[in-house]
Amino acid sequence: MENIQPTRPEFYMLKNGTKAPLPFAQSEYDQRIAGLRAIMQAQDLQAVILTSMHGIAYYSGFLYCSFGRPYACVVTHNTAHTISAGIDAGQPGRRSACDNITYTDWKRDNYWRAIKSCINGATAIGIEGDHLTLLAQQKLQEFLGPKKVADIAPASMTQRMIKSDAEITLIKQGARIADVGGFAIRDAIKVGTREIDVAMAGRDAMELEIAKSFPDSEIRDSWVWFQSGLNTDGAHNPVTTRKLEAGDILSLNTFPMINGYYTALERTLFVGEPNQAQMRVWQANVEAHELGLSLIKQGATCSGICDEINALFEQHNLLQYRSFGYGHSFGVLSHYYGREAGLELREDIDTVLTPGMVVSMEPMVTLPEGDAAAGGYREHDIVVITDEGEENITKFPYGPEHNIVAA
Repeated sequence: MENIQPTRPEFYMLKNGTKAPLPFAQSEYDQRIAGLRAIMQAQDLQAVILTSMHGIAYYSGFLYCSFGRPYACVVTHNTAHTISAGIDAGQPGRRSACDNITYTDWKRDNYWRAIKSCINGATAIGIEGDHLTLLAQQKLQEFLGPKKVADIAPASMTQRMIKSDAEITLIKQGARIADVGGFAIRDAIKVGTREIDVAMAGRDAMELEIAKSFPDSEIRDSWVWFQSGLNTDGAHNPVTTRKLEAGDILSLNTFPMINGYYTALERTLFVGEPNQAQMRVWQANVEAHELGLSLIKQGATCSGICDEINALFEQHNLLQYRSFGYGHSFGVLSHYYGREAGLELREDIDTVLTPGMVVSMEPMVTLPEGDAAAGGYREHDIVVITDEGEENITKFPYGPEHNIVAA
């Protein structure tokens, strides 16, 4: 494997320019790879083929843009390589903490030939079972012929759930920048303004702040969901061109993305004074939010936190309007990749909270159209669990005292 040749190679190594500054020090990636190799040792594996955006980014620093092409990070007990498509030229190599191999499209399945060149004849291979498609599994068998294939995704997820000090520092910056977007959105709220215009104000403010605070990063993927009226009923409803009206319930949601790391701010607001029914539901959701924040602490279980918030909503006769769990982990994830499902505040997850974990508290209830309190109510803060206690890193204020915007 040498630099580009005048022939049509199946794959090659391309070094175009110097390495870019990565999100974390090389020692951080070395420690992550060491953790993965410990997983390999425990499962008696000779190589691991990571294929998800979050898996590859976590262990290498490279966040790919698939556009229908496959990517990988191949780790053995002695080597690590990212595998990228020729259309990206030298960017993957500049953004990988390890070596990079580029595969070409001169011949079908050069991706798998590049992977085969890295595994050194390994016959016991780990994969991400929640990401590798049926077609990819067939190709793996065809080109690599392993005797053993094991799913390392659960163990890798468990590793990612505990954040390093460097990760927590980045996440804190993300929470700060989410607040920057939130204040820009609040300033843009006016009767007659479209949802999209308000959303763009928040996104632009966050991207400018990311560019200022992280000048060596790739600026990509930050977004805002700003919803009004009926559009607040779902947490992930896209932005529309609906114009704000007096009396609207609003849902402010900012998501700055820094080097693949997700943070969020979510708040309920109103254009003008809410009615009595709306105020009752909003205050009840704020009460649930504050209860949830008090419950996030070392030794608590995800399911146990849910049980107590459920009991509160039941007292308010609102439990039937709850639409999803009460929070989740943070790290390398996004609205289109990644999820540390073992650290979600849901009734069916019994994970114990420990130092190094970062979780949200985000209770939401949705009342249907036609109800006097119709709409979706949601508050969202981010909490870091440390040996010394818990730190709420979200600073944007919540509740009726702060988030009623004059009509």
